[in-house]
Amino acid sequence: MKAPKQSDVLQGTLDLMILKTLHALGPQHGFGIARRIEQVSRDVLHLNEGTVYTSLLRLSQQGCIAAKWGTSDNGRKAKYYSITARGERRLAVETENWKRFSGVVGRVLRLEAEE
Repeated sequence: MKAPKQSDVLQGTLDLMILKTLHALGPQHGFGIARRIEQVSRDVLHLNEGTVYTSLLRLSQQGCIAAKWGTSDNGRKAKYYSITARGERRLAVETENWKRFSGVVGRVLRLEAEE
Protein backbone atom coordinates (compact mmCIF):
# COMPACT_ATOMS: atom_id res chain seq x y z
CA MET A 1 0.00 0.00 0.00
CA LYS A 2 1.31 3.38 -0.97
CA ALA A 3 1.91 5.92 1.82
CA PRO A 4 -0.23 9.08 1.60
CA LYS A 5 1.34 12.11 0.00
CA GLN A 6 2.35 14.82 2.45
CA SER A 7 -0.29 17.16 1.01
CA ASP A 8 -2.92 14.50 1.80
CA VAL A 9 -1.72 14.28 5.39
CA LEU A 10 -1.53 18.04 5.84
CA GLN A 11 -4.81 19.02 4.23
CA GLY A 12 -6.89 20.69 6.92
CA THR A 13 -4.11 20.57 9.50
CA LEU A 14 -1.53 22.96 8.08
CA ASP A 15 -3.70 26.00 8.87
CA LEU A 16 -4.00 24.79 12.46
CA MET A 17 -0.23 24.27 12.76
CA ILE A 18 0.47 27.74 11.33
CA LEU A 19 -1.96 29.39 13.74
CA LYS A 20 -0.42 27.51 16.67
CA THR A 21 3.10 28.48 15.58
CA LEU A 22 2.16 32.17 15.38
CA HIS A 23 0.34 31.96 18.71
CA ALA A 24 3.38 30.40 20.39
CA LEU A 25 6.19 32.39 18.75
CA GLY A 26 4.65 35.69 17.71
CA PRO A 27 5.17 37.27 14.28
CA GLN A 28 7.14 35.11 11.84
CA HIS A 29 7.90 35.14 8.13
CA GLY A 30 6.69 32.26 5.96
CA PHE A 31 10.06 30.51 5.72
CA GLY A 32 10.46 30.68 9.50
CA ILE A 33 6.99 29.23 10.05
CA ALA A 34 7.72 26.32 7.70
CA ARG A 35 11.09 25.57 9.29
CA ARG A 36 9.61 25.70 12.81
CA ILE A 37 6.85 23.23 11.93
CA GLU A 38 9.44 20.91 10.37
CA GLN A 39 11.63 21.23 13.46
CA VAL A 40 8.78 20.46 15.86
CA SER A 41 7.77 17.48 13.70
CA ARG A 42 11.34 16.22 14.07
CA ASP A 43 11.60 16.35 10.29
CA VAL A 44 8.66 14.00 9.70
CA LEU A 45 7.00 16.85 7.79
CA HIS A 46 8.76 18.55 4.89
CA LEU A 47 6.84 21.60 3.74
CA ASN A 48 7.33 23.20 0.38
CA GLU A 49 7.10 26.96 0.19
CA GLY A 50 4.09 26.94 -2.13
CA THR A 51 1.98 24.91 0.29
CA VAL A 52 2.81 27.19 3.21
CA TYR A 53 2.19 30.40 1.28
CA THR A 54 -1.14 29.10 -0.05
CA SER A 55 -2.21 28.46 3.54
CA LEU A 56 -0.94 31.88 4.66
CA LEU A 57 -2.91 33.56 1.88
CA ARG A 58 -6.07 31.65 2.82
CA LEU A 59 -5.68 32.48 6.54
CA SER A 60 -5.06 36.12 5.67
CA GLN A 61 -8.17 36.29 3.47
CA GLN A 62 -10.19 34.76 6.32
CA GLY A 63 -8.91 37.41 8.75
CA CYS A 64 -7.13 34.84 10.94
CA ILE A 65 -3.70 36.37 10.39
CA ALA A 66 -2.36 39.80 9.51
CA ALA A 67 0.76 40.55 7.49
CA LYS A 68 3.21 43.43 7.38
CA TRP A 69 6.59 43.97 5.83
CA GLY A 70 9.73 43.89 7.93
CA THR A 71 13.40 42.95 7.75
CA SER A 72 14.56 39.38 8.32
CA ASP A 73 17.62 38.33 10.33
CA ASN A 74 19.74 38.34 7.17
CA GLY A 75 18.68 41.90 6.30
CA ARG A 76 16.23 41.02 3.56
CA LYS A 77 12.74 42.40 3.22
CA ALA A 78 10.18 39.81 4.40
CA LYS A 79 6.47 39.67 5.09
CA TYR A 80 5.79 38.88 8.75
CA TYR A 81 2.56 37.20 9.77
CA SER A 82 0.83 37.45 13.13
CA ILE A 83 -2.30 35.84 14.52
CA THR A 84 -5.40 38.03 14.92
CA ALA A 85 -8.18 37.83 17.51
CA ARG A 86 -10.25 35.91 14.94
CA GLY A 87 -7.31 33.56 14.44
CA GLU A 88 -7.02 33.01 18.19
CA ARG A 89 -10.71 32.04 18.34
CA ARG A 90 -10.33 29.70 15.36
CA LEU A 91 -7.23 28.16 16.93
CA ALA A 92 -9.18 27.36 20.11
CA VAL A 93 -12.10 25.80 18.19
CA GLU A 94 -9.89 23.85 15.76
CA THR A 95 -7.68 22.58 18.60
CA GLU A 96 -10.74 21.15 20.37
CA ASN A 97 -12.02 19.65 17.10
CA TRP A 98 -8.62 18.06 16.45
CA LYS A 99 -8.45 16.59 19.97
CA ARG A 100 -11.93 15.12 19.58
CA PHE A 101 -11.19 13.76 16.09
CA SER A 102 -7.82 12.24 17.02
CA GLY A 103 -9.43 10.67 20.09
CA VAL A 104 -12.02 8.98 17.87
CA VAL A 105 -9.35 7.74 15.46
CA GLY A 106 -7.35 6.39 18.41
CA ARG A 107 -10.37 4.52 19.76
CA VAL A 108 -11.14 3.01 16.35
CA LEU A 109 -7.55 1.86 15.91
CA ARG A 110 -7.64 0.18 19.34
CA LEU A 111 -10.92 -1.70 18.62
CA GLU A 112 -9.25 -4.97 17.67
CA ALA A 113 -7.25 -5.05 20.89
CA GLU A 114 -10.39 -4.54 23.02
CA GLU A 115 -12.43 -7.36 21.46
